[in-house]
Amino acid sequence: MINGSDTGFVLMSTALVMLMTAPGLALFYGGMVRRKNVLGTIMQSFIALGVVSIQWVLIGYSLAFGPDIGHFIGSLSWAGLNGVGLTPNPDYAATVPHQAYMMFQMMFAVITPALITGAFAERFKFKTYLLFLVLWSTLVYAPIAHWVWGVGGWIRNMGALDFAGGLVVHISSGTAALVAAIIVGKRKVHLDEITKPNNLTMTLTGAALLWFGWFGFNAGSALTSGSLATSAFVATHIAAAAATMSWLFTEWLHRGQPTALGAASGAVAGLVAITPASGYVGPLAALLIGLAVGVLCYFAVGIKTKLGYDDSLDAVGVHGVGGTFGAIMVGLFASKAINPAGGNGLFYGDMHLLGVQVISVAAAIAYSFTVTWLLLKILDKTLGLRVKGEDELDGLDISQHGESGYSF
Repeated sequence: MINGSDTGFVLMSTALVMLMTAPGLALFYGGMVRRKNVLGTIMQSFIALGVVSIQWVLIGYSLAFGPDIGHFIGSLSWAGLNGVGLTPNPDYAATVPHQAYMMFQMMFAVITPALITGAFAERFKFKTYLLFLVLWSTLVYAPIAHWVWGVGGWIRNMGALDFAGGLVVHISSGTAALVAAIIVGKRKVHLDEITKPNNLTMTLTGAALLWFGWFGFNAGSALTSGSLATSAFVATHIAAAAATMSWLFTEWLHRGQPTALGAASGAVAGLVAITPASGYVGPLAALLIGLAVGVLCYFAVGIKTKLGYDDSLDAVGVHGVGGTFGAIMVGLFASKAINPAGGNGLFYGDMHLLGVQVISVAAAIAYSFTVTWLLLKILDKTLGLRVKGEDELDGLDISQHGESGYSF
């Protein structure tokens, strides 16, 4: 039976999650690139709203949440939203219209491939990116979403917990980002060119919008406007605040100065890590997760130069590492006192959940890595992944869009 307050809550949360992609992620990433690439970078997030939304309506939602096939994928019986109407589907959300749930999940599907762009910023062909959005969303995102959240999915059946997308969103995109950074290769830079962020004011604004929208991401995943949503809301904010401060002070001690970019990155790392745990842990656990992940992701970002890959905007170090850490922390801190539908972690007397979480993390990493690798190799051989060398040096704004982000 439809509940008006729950429906309003889910619709509001859907709008908040949309805001995370554009303007949130668009500004966050756009401020970190060089001035000649700001418009092209913002476009990569903005255009995902168009491309992935259409893919989701036509086949994506059905593949992710439709009737199960072999515990791996949904059937196409809901393609084109056939049968996805204005009455509730009790398998997913018993008190809101099925289309409201579909739209909420659409916004998760939109932001996930957009996160990957942080790894290949400033050098990827726009036309190839459009096809990549469709193929990656179909071949990687939809299967993992079905495993974890779809009725009949094998990870869901195993008992793994992912409240709002640690596996589905952050581990899948963070792993794909690592593959992309390796295959696409490093950026080209003029000898006298400065590669520092063009507009940290923009990046901080984007981070603040991400923090704001993340309340819809995590609290909205309760799908009802009650105590569980409140608990997830509180955990989300505490973890983000803790990671902001732990990253900031780690950087201060390590490099001698606390930076605005560090504070913004720490906030996002905390939000990423608490995502899978937000509906299963209490405030103190959220604080500990945030404090730990701020330090962890700071050093994870720092080792990319030593390992030799150019993860331009730290998608691997923040989303891949932060998401993996958060998913495993569920196996330690989850408590049925917070969410009776979840489970107890190691610190509450049950070792089984930790093992299940590790298996689910390994499976998501292995699948995303393998399929993304094959997909990018095929695209590289056909359309090509990178813009021409001279176009890259001129910048994506001019070479890909014939426009400029700034006019002086």
